[in-house]
Amino acid sequence: MSKVRRRRLSLPAGSPATRYNRRVETSAPATPETAADNERKGRFSRRQRFFIWLIGWAEFLLIRLLGPTLRFSISIEEGGPSHWHMAGAIYPFWHRCVIPGTFLARGKQMTVLLSSSFDGECSVRPLAKFGFRTARGSSTRGGARGLLGMQKAVESGYAVVFTIDGPRGPMYVAKLGPVLLARITGSPIICFHIALENAWVLSRSWDKLMIPRPFSRALVRISRMIYVPRDTQDLDPYRGEMQAALDRVREYAEANVARAEQVGQPFDSFDRHS
Repeated sequence: MSKVRRRRLSLPAGSPATRYNRRVETSAPATPETAADNERKGRFSRRQRFFIWLIGWAEFLLIRLLGPTLRFSISIEEGGPSHWHMAGAIYPFWHRCVIPGTFLARGKQMTVLLSSSFDGECSVRPLAKFGFRTARGSSTRGGARGLLGMQKAVESGYAVVFTIDGPRGPMYVAKLGPVLLARITGSPIICFHIALENAWVLSRSWDKLMIPRPFSRALVRISRMIYVPRDTQDLDPYRGEMQAALDRVREYAEANVARAEQVGQPFDSFDRHS
């Protein structure tokens, strides 16, 4: 088998990418992968592969059983998209919403950025079963490779998703990736949050992960669109705008989930047009 030549990705000194993605090596070319084809057996021991299989199936069954019982309503800020799913858009959200978020966006062929870690590998197969694509990388490892994969997905017409405080926090602190991608592609950033009226909360996990209780109300709040000019050099104001939007939609959803039917519209009315 021929060896894959690896090359170091060189970036201009002082650029945002060098500040947030240091010491990155990537195989060229980098493209989004179909999640079901992304197992990479050589990177994990037999024991780890068993737990990847076990956790993946448990995650799939949990979402598959609980998701259909949730009562979703959707509320969109002024200046937001006409429908909740917009092709080629960039969707950041907080990691603790990943269970209801996976069910909400099933079947839309959205591309998710996953870390190359054990935790990321556990999510690959359940996401494939729900119709997602994946790009691999994170803010701490393989960031440039992951960003290139997401760029390819957007340019191919797929919406992309960032669990923006993952893979390990800090909780509710947004990273720069979506802003970089928005500048490169010209696509809008659309932040969202899902609040659950009744949930089990894993209080010892870094993200306070929410597991919805059956038949809970779920209010999805979607922000207005944020555009990043291609010629801008200072990205911090746009990251601040994205952080503010993430905080704003979270606060609104959590404050109004008990009356979700009054402040939002049923998910089905949006989904028919998405």
